[in-house]
Amino acid sequence: MTRKAAVVEPLEAPGGCPMHVMRAAMALALLFSLTLGDSVLAQEVTRYVRYAHDASVAYGIEDGDRVRELDGAPWLGGKTTGTVLAIDDVTLLAPAEPSKVIAVGYNYLSHREDMTHEESRPIPEHPPLFLKLPTALTGPDTDIVYPSDATDLHYEGELVIVIGKKASKVAADKARDYIFGVTAGNDVSERNWQANDLQWLRAKASDTFGPLGPAIVTGLNYLDLEVQTRLNGETMQKQSSRDHIHDVHAILSFVSQYVTLLPGDIIYTGTPGATSA
Repeated sequence: MTRKAAVVEPLEAPGGCPMHVMRAAMALALLFSLTLGDSVLAQEVTRYVRYAHDASVAYGIEDGDRVRELDGAPWLGGKTTGTVLAIDDVTLLAPAEPSKVIAVGYNYLSHREDMTHEESRPIPEHPPLFLKLPTALTGPDTDIVYPSDATDLHYEGELVIVIGKKASKVAADKARDYIFGVTAGNDVSERNWQANDLQWLRAKASDTFGPLGPAIVTGLNYLDLEVQTRLNGETMQKQSSRDHIHDVHAILSFVSQYVTLLPGDIIYTGTPGATSA
């Protein structure tokens, strides 16, 4: 879907502190280019969403221009209720409510080359991990808010995996059994904070720094999916997950050796190429 670029305007926060917002789905439109062919697994492709309607929140199955309501999260066995809504009548939210948000840094050679301080370092044996916060997550059409003292905010389009069942000390060759599906994520990052803070908490996990969705998709070969990031309609990043330094299965296995992953938890798997404000 083609979306018009948004105008970024200053707003007044409580106390008169200036903020800036941008449209997550317009100014920073993170889109999957899903060529359904070799990327499709044996099972049927299904798109799961989470949405608000009439002051209630539910999960559902996207079916063309409609949403079929579920009585719970799909990875917990949610079943259709019989309620069907027009997708234009609902507000799409972040499609998962994770207990934790894991992320991987520098997982494409193209991104390491763009980050000059990383280019000369050896490729790490294990995926470099950091945390985002569940409170950073937003829906695909929600504003990304610039903190008043942010000066160098970047997009980072990424493939995100969604955990389907409790995972602890999982072998890489068994990791597929623990992945429910995949979605699109934007690991919004403030580069000056990232370079100067002891930890990346505010650089990576400030409120609205985690646009997610619109849908969690099952039945795709997530080991070879092309991820595109588009800014005002222009493609800024474009690369396949087959170019991951550490593939999805290796990432899940490594994380699970130390952290128990629960159903609905998510892992951002790294961004390709150059990023910018």
